[in-house]
Amino acid sequence: MGRSLARETKRTTAQIIRDYRGPALFGFGFRVFFLLAGIFAALAVPLWIGVLWWGGPLAGAVTRDWHVHEMLFGYTGAVVAGYMIIAGPNWTGRYPVAGAPVAALAALWLAGRAAMLLAESGNGAAMAVDAAFLPVFAAALWREQIAARNGKGLVPCLVVTALALANIAFHLRFAWPEAGPAAERLALGMIALLIAVMGGRLVPSFTRNWLAQRKTGREPAPYDHLDRAMTGLTAGTMAAWLVFPEAPATALLLAAAGVGTALRLARWRGRETWREPLVWGLHLAYLWLAVGFVLLGAAIGFPQYVPATSAIHALTAGAIGGMTLAMMARTTLSHTGRARTGGRTAAAALLLLHAAVLLRVGAPLAPDLYADLLTLSALLWSGAFLIFTGVYGPMLATRRSG
Repeated sequence: MGRSLARETKRTTAQIIRDYRGPALFGFGFRVFFLLAGIFAALAVPLWIGVLWWGGPLAGAVTRDWHVHEMLFGYTGAVVAGYMIIAGPNWTGRYPVAGAPVAALAALWLAGRAAMLLAESGNGAAMAVDAAFLPVFAAALWREQIAARNGKGLVPCLVVTALALANIAFHLRFAWPEAGPAAERLALGMIALLIAVMGGRLVPSFTRNWLAQRKTGREPAPYDHLDRAMTGLTAGTMAAWLVFPEAPATALLLAAAGVGTALRLARWRGRETWREPLVWGLHLAYLWLAVGFVLLGAAIGFPQYVPATSAIHALTAGAIGGMTLAMMARTTLSHTGRARTGGRTAAAALLLLHAAVLLRVGAPLAPDLYADLLTLSALLWSGAFLIFTGVYGPMLATRRSG
């Protein structure tokens, strides 16, 4: 794989894509990772709920830790890899985006999923196989970042490196019990920060483009001191939550970050994008980021009233799930030469997903209905990603004719 990377990086991204003659699925790195992420998301959550309620032969492997790990490091790791492979060439002009390197990375990701599913918790070999993907991908990003000699991709490199370290720490929980919760907070905090920073640029940018096409004469507020302040506050808040997860000061910081995030979102004219699901879907995901921060602060300050699991799922299923689903759909259309409009199928998928989030966040508040709400939420989530896979999967796996 290292020799392939070295040979590929001698050519530009455009040359690699133009010269590639292999399967379309490996013709640009986002294709295989977005498809794998969609399939995995559709299957993993119903599997977890099924094992949770009814057990079965996978009960030893499909535990609460498996569910957390596979959503944070498995699903999200695949989406991050797919997106970084697209964005990387914009920063460096060199990242190997097609062919054998992509296939090797995808095989490594799949090996991790198989290892985590088929091995009992605490299996050292399975943990080593799973832990390999993110460090290898981080090394590839750093290689190209260093070669490019600019700082444009520094933050994504740091985020992927942090995720790699968090994954390794997660596996150390059997020898060091405190490592598990800390790893979860580090991973979720870094992903939330990535959404706050990159989403804070992309959501108003895509909204601005959509409104400009319709010549409304109105635009989202430009990036200014409020955005910079809220980015800094969010970064500090995530650091505080990592180190002092139960401190009253952390609760206040989370509440402030949530309010600030909502203020940013309110300036981006999301209400005017209701005709385009791939734009309003991004706004809803960013709203869940704000809600998740506020709920997490409330869960620290008032645990008797606000379950922590509701806050966590507002951030994971709502912010991460909503943002990644909308971004994967939009990116697939854009990079396969199609119009960036979602239509009814994208609207259906996003509505199913956000309905699933509402049920999952609210389930702990209705103990008598908890099992039913959890099951229905899992089915709605799965339905959203089945729609994505069915509609966008063929676009990802084949070349467009004509």
